[in-house]
Formats: sequence, C-alpha cells, structure tokens
Amino acid sequence: MNRKTSTTNPFLVGLLLLAVSVPCAFAQATDTEKKPPDMSPEAKLLPGTPDKNSFMPDPEYPDPYDAKAQIDIYGAKHLNPNPTGVPPVELGIRMYDRGAYTPRATWLFGPKDPVNSGFMSYGDLRIAGDSYDNGNGKQGVVAARLNLDMDLALTPTERIHAFARPLDKNNSFTRYVFNGTDKDKFIHKFDFDLDTLFFEGDAGQITGGLTGKAATFDLPIAIGRMPFVAQNGVWIEDAFDGAAMSFTAKNIPSLDVSNYDITLFAANAQVTTAAAPGSKNGVYGFAGFADALKGYFEFGYGYLKADNSDLSYNNVTAAFSRRYHGRIANSVRVIDNFGQKGVPGQAKTADGLLVLVENSLTPKYLKLADANQSNFVPYLNVFAGFNSPQSLARGGDSGGVLRNTGITFESDGMTAYPTLDATARKSYGGALGLEYLFDLAHQIVVEGSVVERMSGNTAGSQYGIGVRYQQPISPDLIIRFDAMKGWLQGKKDIYGVRAELRLKF
Repeated sequence: MNRKTSTTNPFLVGLLLLAVSVPCAFAQATDTEKKPPDMSPEAKLLPGTPDKNSFMPDPEYPDPYDAKAQIDIYGAKHLNPNPTGVPPVELGIRMYDRGAYTPRATWLFGPKDPVNSGFMSYGDLRIAGDSYDNGNGKQGVVAARLNLDMDLALTPTERIHAFARPLDKNNSFTRYVFNGTDKDKFIHKFDFDLDTLFFEGDAGQITGGLTGKAATFDLPIAIGRMPFVAQNGVWIEDAFDGAAMSFTAKNIPSLDVSNYDITLFAANAQVTTAAAPGSKNGVYGFAGFADALKGYFEFGYGYLKADNSDLSYNNVTAAFSRRYHGRIANSVRVIDNFGQKGVPGQAKTADGLLVLVENSLTPKYLKLADANQSNFVPYLNVFAGFNSPQSLARGGDSGGVLRNTGITFESDGMTAYPTLDATARKSYGGALGLEYLFDLAHQIVVEGSVVERMSGNTAGSQYGIGVRYQQPISPDLIIRFDAMKGWLQGKKDIYGVRAELRLKF
C-alpha cells in the first residue's frame, strides 16, 4: 500500500506559535498594568522581587520552653476544683465526669434520645446571726435555711426536678431567739413538703426519639410546680403550678436581631402577689429577650387572674440594657399595671407604673494595679413609682420590687432584717454605692440610699446607709457580713447587723 508522506515546515510552525504567544503576553502585561491584583486594603505591594530582607527574622527562644508561662498568657487559666465538691447523693451519671460513656438504653424515647439516667441531690445551707430593730423593737436571732435540690435525669435533655426547704414554713424559719419578745427560745419550723416538682425537656428531642429520626427543631418545655424568674427577679420571681414552652435561638436579620427567645407560660394556682392574696391565683402571658441595637431588650406581658376577680390585673414590662463607650453599663426597666377594678371602698393594689434605671461605671482615672481596675464599680440606681406598681408575681420571701436597687432595699430572705421601703408605691429615690471586688473572690459594698414620697403618700421620707463584705473561706463555704442604718421620717429609726455562713454541697 502506498502511503502519503506528510512533512511539516518548521518556519510555518514558528510563525504560528509567535502569532499566538505575542498577543497573549501583550494582553497579560496590559492587564497587569491596568488592573492590580485583588488584595485587602491593608496589604501593601512591595516593589521588586522579595528576598530574605523583605521578611522579619524568625523568633528566638533563648530560654527552655515553659508550659506554665504559655498558659499564663491566657489569664493563667487552670482546672478549678468543683464548686460543690461531690454532691451528697449522686447515682448514675455524675455531675462532673470524664471519659466515654457505655452505650445507653433506648427504651424510653427511642434511639435518637437515649436514656442518660442519674439522680443527685445538692444545695446550700445558710446560717445567719442577726441583731436588729426593724421598728418593732430589738431582736436577736440565729436562723437557718436549707435549700435542697433533687434532680432525676432521664435523658441528656429531659429530667424531673424537685426543690424543698425543710427548715422553714410559710416564710417562718427555724431559729433560736437570743434577744427580743421570745428571748431564749428555740422555734422550729420544719416542712418536708416539696416547693417545686416539675418535668422539663425538649419536645424536639422527644419527637425525634419517638419517630426514630434526628430532631428537626428545639422546643424546651416545662410542666408542674415550677420556678419562674424574669428580669433578674424584678418582674417575676415565684413558683407556681403551670406549664411553659420556649422558642429559642431565633433571629431576624432584616431588623439586625442576632438572637431572641420567647417563652409562653400559664399557671392556674399558687401564683403569689402582694396585690391579691390567695393560693388560687392564676397567670398567663409571655416573656422574651432580643439582642439588638448593640444591647439587650427584655419584654413581657401577663394577666394575673386573682381569686377575687376585682383584683385581677394586666402587667406589661420592657427593658433595655447596654454598655456605652466601654465604661457605662445602663439598664432602663419599665413595669406597668392596668385593668384592675379594685375592691369597692379600698385603694387599688396594682394600678401603677414603675421606672427603674440602673447604672454602673468603670472609671479610667483610677490607678489600680493590673486588671483590678475594672473591679472597682461605682453605681447609681434610681426609681420612680407612680400609684401602686407591682411585679407580675413574686414569692413571699423574695422581698419587694426594689430588691435589686440597692443592698439597703434587699431582704435577707430569712429573718425580719430591716430594709427601706421596697414597694415603690408613690415614691421615688435610689441608691448610690461603691463596690470593690478585689480579685473577684472578695466583695465590699458601701451604699447610701433615699426614698422620697409623691403626693398622696404620707409615709414620710427614708434615708439609709449600708455596708456589705463577703469572701469565700473555701470553695464550698462563704462568709458574709452586713450592716445598715435607716432614718425614717415620723417613725422610729431602724438598724441591723448580721453575719452569715453559706455552705454549698
């Protein structure tokens, strides 16, 4: 077979390659000249070709490697001892544990929500010695309060929790009176009834477990006699028979809300309020918060259905907290009550507006050592109460709505230790104080406070000073000392001193 021979002209090939490469090279050079490489605005393009002088020298480590020094760079972090040690009762899965667990049982809620059972009991014991005159004569007592929590874990997200205070009943505590009307008398108030007993869990995890599929949503729920606290206890601090569920970790990008939660709650009994005595009070409403505008919003609405329908009332609240210029921490809270009919012939008990403004400052001019500069905290908290403002619900021994305004408004929750009027009824005033936290293990507070009256309140002005010191003796034991003096217009002056030991277990 004859085969046609093909020959290639080298000259033509060279021309072809030159025709292709020259425009490409020209285009690349042109692009380089016209359009610089993409880089961040902070970067700087060095002239010429980089060499060894273009870079900083490698670090030198003349001393041997020191592991502790490297940890100290991050605030000398270390493994702290457990704050409660070992709980007195600890069965099954422990509170502080390490290592892998053996495969868990799945008979309760299925393989997607395995059993992770454990039971523990823990709490704290408070013993306080008080000497005071709250306007009803001199008293001297040593009182005790035992807070006992019992927790039965069913799965990692579901549990049954109970709480009891065996050493007090109906806000009267087991005590020894060494001075006063019951001098040299021991009074016991034992009560082994449960103050709370409730189930809490995640409906999303339960649903996933029962269907055998991974959970697709989160919905925390609680039902039973449960504690409920909102706005640091200013709006709600109580335990009642009811249920609650929360929509958590949501966001609204269009409104620049990075995170918000909303909790719906309802109760049909055991709701406590000074506006309507009774154990059959009910309540329903919602509470929430949102991170927005470089701060923290809190809001809520509730309707308290009293035993006596004439004392039922609506309650709304809103608050905004933010730090300004890195120095001033400010919170503004508002609580408004409306809709109460009132008992004929008597003044309304929940028809008021309360405004609370809380401020603290980290001053730059203080020359304190190291990081302790921010441990010195001056604060100024002021309030104005119009008519008769009320929290939505608050337990009998949780003090008045102004409890967080200052230490001279704060009840010790055990004895009749005196305070200034913390109801805010037709009143205005505040507390100015200095708090020093040392190394975050000790605390000193010195405070002056005042309560002035609005038109219609003839109770008289009040002025007070208070001092507090507390420090831990061990990881489980705290000692605290308090003293206060109050000058009450038209009434007998009040005073008090106390010492308290708190053992955590």
